[in-house]
Amino acid sequence: MKDLKNKLTTGKNTKNKSSRPKIKGFGYQVLGFGSGGGGPAFIEATGGTITTSGDFKIHTFTGNGTFEVTAGGSSAGNDKVDYMVIAGGGGAGSSYGGGGGAGGYRESYTPAVSGPYTASPLANPDGALTLGAGAFPITVGAGGSTNASGSNSVFSSITSAGGGDGGQGAPSAGTAGGSGGGGVSPGAGGAGNTPPVSPPQGNNGEGGGNPNFGGGGGGAGSIGGSTGGFGGGPGGQGTATGINASDVTRSGGGGGGAGPGQFNPPGSPGPGGGGSSGSAGQTNTGGGGGAGPGTGGAGGSGIVIIRYKFQ
Repeated sequence: MKDLKNKLTTGKNTKNKSSRPKIKGFGYQVLGFGSGGGGPAFIEATGGTITTSGDFKIHTFTGNGTFEVTAGGSSAGNDKVDYMVIAGGGGAGSSYGGGGGAGGYRESYTPAVSGPYTASPLANPDGALTLGAGAFPITVGAGGSTNASGSNSVFSSITSAGGGDGGQGAPSAGTAGGSGGGGVSPGAGGAGNTPPVSPPQGNNGEGGGNPNFGGGGGGAGSIGGSTGGFGGGPGGQGTATGINASDVTRSGGGGGGAGPGQFNPPGSPGPGGGGSSGSAGQTNTGGGGGAGPGTGGAGGSGIVIIRYKFQ
């Protein structure tokens, strides 16, 4: 009986010794699997006014702020965001001055990242930005005052240039910018898409049709206009996007001035927030200010919108 007891004891101890490494090894494997999970599958972020549209989050900045990515998406393609960045519009010239140019307009549209929606014709296809965790300062450009260009808007590596201001007094040229300001004939309109980017961020302003009349500021969608005769030229058209879940037109140019005491119409505002007859461009559209007959209107402030998939 003594021998049998010793054999049983020895067998039991041998079994325990051989099983411990297996249990320990199994525990290690589970721990290793948990430590390599990689975090959330989709981007998680804060900043601006946040809304949702289906599976997509939209951050809208109407003033300076910070887009903070608290977790980068770990799944392939889910670490990217699409954007729309519009700069401040240019101010118009007084009296029969030129209309202010619209703020530069830049947009990306990558359907796998933030679609589906109707993007602007200016949108950069597959131009989404890849972002890791971190803070990304947002600058929303202010509109320019009378005879002053608008300010730039910035998000990450994307900068949209402020709109050029309209010319003041005959002859005077408009200033270059995201879209160029209108000139006073025989002065020329300012150049748009300055500095140049692709796709272009805006269009040229236009000179006035006759001496002492102002041309329209350029818009994101078209160049500023001229009547070809008397009266102020119309502002260039803006462009529309549905990035924030409803189609909105922005970055319209300001109308040119017709001069004080003259029975000629001022230039019409460019669709997309442009001003006319001394009125300012609309807030958060990047619209150019409208010229005269008195003081020229200021440009409208810009806006930044960021969109990405969150589930």
